[in-house]
Amino acid sequence: MFGVVFPNRSFPIDISTFTQIDTFHWVLDMNHFVGEAYDQIGEMCIFLLNNFTLPPDKALAVYVQSPGSAFAFCGAVTLSRPSAVLSLQWPEAGSAAQMQLTAGDSAPLSAKIGISVEDAAALPSLDVAAERKIERLAMKVGENLFNFMQSFCGVDGSKLVVPMDILDRWFKKFQERAKRDPGFLKSFAL
Repeated sequence: MFGVVFPNRSFPIDISTFTQIDTFHWVLDMNHFVGEAYDQIGEMCIFLLNNFTLPPDKALAVYVQSPGSAFAFCGAVTLSRPSAVLSLQWPEAGSAAQMQLTAGDSAPLSAKIGISVEDAAALPSLDVAAERKIERLAMKVGENLFNFMQSFCGVDGSKLVVPMDILDRWFKKFQERAKRDPGFLKSFAL
């Protein structure tokens, strides 16, 4: 049905390496694959095998789960996108549940990768890595603005006071730095 490769870490792994939970769900226990170093695995390539026909409205969704956390969506493959290299963003323990492939009350003892057949239309954007990069970029720009504003803050009782033109001054400085240093904006995306 599908295969998986961990770039620079494995040969192709087929579905037989995964534990089948039911007709539409499979789990790969990362303890058997890499032990406690699961978070060192940052990418995964998943692909549909030639002899498998996935219905056009379905997708193979990929989820990751760190010990003590819920499954988090990473991306998917479909008939129109039969392979993908996905960035594995391992969730931190206690993160919000997005999908549960194991018993609801049991906390996982090892990291897992879950594969699930789902309705393609019900899934979030298939380009999760790009969305996370945009989110990281926005957070870094916001942090830059906060640090700039903080350097001009005054205190009035229990309130912080900043000059009225602080946003204009920050934006002008931000634009000038971006023009001068092409690597400046790239440093925000890392």
